Amino acid sequence: MGSEHGDDGLRRRGCSCTKDDFLPEESFKSMGNYFKALKETPSRFIDRVMTRSDDSAEIHDMKARSGNEMKKTLTWWDLMWFGVGAVIGSGIFVLTGQQARDQSGPAVVLSFVVSGVSAMLSVFCYTEFAVEIPVAGGSFAYLRVELGDFMAFIAAGNIILEYVVGGAAVARSWTSYFATLLNHKPEDFRIIAHSLNEDYSHLDPIAVGVCAIICVLAVVGTKGSSVFNYIASMIHMVVIAFVIIAGLTRADLKNYSDFAPFGVRGVFKSASVLFFAYIGFDAVSTMAEETKNPGRDIPIGLVGSMVVTTVCYCLMAVTLCLMQPYSQIDPDAPFSVAFSAVGWDWAKYIVAFGALKGMTTVLLVGAIGQARYMTHIARAHMMPPWLAHVNAKTGTPINATVVMLAATALIAFFTKLEILADLLSVSTLFIFMFVAVALLVRRYYVTGETSSRDLNKFLMFLGLILASSIATAVYWAMERDGWIVYAVTVPIWFLSTVGMKFLVPQARAPKLWGVPLVPWLPSASIAINIFLLGSIDEKSFVRFGIWTGVLLVYYFLFGLHATYDTAKATLKEKSALKNAEEGSVAADKSGRAAL
Repeated sequence: MGSEHGDDGLRRRGCSCTKDDFLPEESFKSMGNYFKALKETPSRFIDRVMTRSDDSAEIHDMKARSGNEMKKTLTWWDLMWFGVGAVIGSGIFVLTGQQARDQSGPAVVLSFVVSGVSAMLSVFCYTEFAVEIPVAGGSFAYLRVELGDFMAFIAAGNIILEYVVGGAAVARSWTSYFATLLNHKPEDFRIIAHSLNEDYSHLDPIAVGVCAIICVLAVVGTKGSSVFNYIASMIHMVVIAFVIIAGLTRADLKNYSDFAPFGVRGVFKSASVLFFAYIGFDAVSTMAEETKNPGRDIPIGLVGSMVVTTVCYCLMAVTLCLMQPYSQIDPDAPFSVAFSAVGWDWAKYIVAFGALKGMTTVLLVGAIGQARYMTHIARAHMMPPWLAHVNAKTGTPINATVVMLAATALIAFFTKLEILADLLSVSTLFIFMFVAVALLVRRYYVTGETSSRDLNKFLMFLGLILASSIATAVYWAMERDGWIVYAVTVPIWFLSTVGMKFLVPQARAPKLWGVPLVPWLPSASIAINIFLLGSIDEKSFVRFGIWTGVLLVYYFLFGLHATYDTAKATLKEKSALKNAEEGSVAADKSGRAAL
């Protein structure tokens, strides 16, 4: 394939693997250039922290760096079913049994409500951004515009982690349900490597094969994937209806006699993990670039899919806990085993088939979303620009798709589900919290327009919202039974939100579709996401911290210098273009004067 030139003036090839495809920036042309760049790290870092992108740059300049346009083929109907396909299947068929048995009992339905409310608040925040900035980058692009390059990079790294880990968790669960469908135990098709650590010794070759098949489907084309997802999701909804109706005919109200055996704390601990069940809608936001009418299709598609998902989750959680005492629920394949326990052994095959359908669509939509995230991250040169290439024939980012699914398959091969789910929830809640912060920044701060007085008031109230939310979460994590701290932190959060509402004027109104009840809705999203973070175990935060440390090392050695060079090259190019245009206008005027 011939070489192509993006707006940044840097040479790229779609299928080559030369150094310039990965590190084309000036800082990496020679060792001398690289050591010089490293010496300038502090000043470059300050520049990247203080620099914000803008809507136009994300929508036009960044897209041009992929060489080819993604095809606009999607409607609200496609997006809604992508949302349903992305979400239902991962959590309800994977984690419901585990959390009901070990953390919350029948009150797991309340955990789904709590995490569902948090997810819906995040959906609203995502929707406004996706309508106003309809690009493949999703939350990465939104944070680049409102919080700057550095915060966007930290989010980008966690977005990648979210998708790779999430896909790996679902791929491993696919194996469990496939084994059940073939009348085997969930672990039967895994290979035990006794020489490895217990958490990484259950090797899963089937999960790797599933990832390879999904990769092929994802690169063929988005519209084709949409048709496959729609058909599979419809079959899945029929199975869910069967589970609810058939399961309730075998309900025993005695199983609800001890509704919340682990108390309120158990409900929130489960909610923090079950938030995993709602991730996927952010993948739909990455499809904005391929949507025919983003202003109409994205709000309907995202909100509609989340309503359908939450209702299904709650009904299925109630059904499971009415069919079986919570202490007897199987953590690997809860619904299949529950039907076997009430004498409907044949029904477990229908459940397993439905679960496989659901997990397949989750993997497919996740593969599409993660590739588009990676594409936009690579457009910014935070990752090698080779990953930004969009294939001219399929209109899909083949390079990014293959790389992301290869990483997913590698992790799925080794890592147990429990490790993946906890780590994923930390990453996801962290990103969703930052998107809510970014929405407040977007509404209340516009460079060159917001006065320093209003900016200071906004920063003060935002700081108080964050501080009070963190204090509430930390106190909850300490497992203290007192209420005095809550009596201080919750009113501070409330009064800070009131202050932002009435004492700080909004600097920007949404053009097409806006989040209602600003600042209340994003402020509540911040508080709930941070609170749920306080319910996650310490080991997950240690893993999260290690991953963030790895990201920072990469950023300071490579990402910082690549984005700095690209930004300066783009600025120089725009300046030269502007000067050329001004010179052309001046020459034209001189010519007319001579006549």
